[in-house]
Amino acid sequence: MQATPADLLVRLLGACEMRARVVSANIANSNTPGYVRQVVRFEELLGEELLKGGDPARVAPELRADLETPARPDGNNVSLELELNSMRENRLLYEAYSSIL
Repeated sequence: MQATPADLLVRLLGACEMRARVVSANIANSNTPGYVRQVVRFEELLGEELLKGGDPARVAPELRADLETPARPDGNNVSLELELNSMRENRLLYEAYSSIL
């Protein structure tokens, strides 16, 4: 069964909600030694699936550890500036998706 555009938008909104929780957890753990920043990937995975002609309904948001952002000496790699930018970007995506829906 093919997903409708409305179904896709609902899933995109769900990914935004998940991302908001993850960003909040990153901020809450910004002073926790050894904490590794987490990120949610969905839009990229969705784009990859569409490029190869697959079914976008099979794509789900993924929670991944950010191993690219440099860590401080205590092993924590959360940057408040990066998290605030992620929060702003996520809010804009949520507003765009909800407006379209």
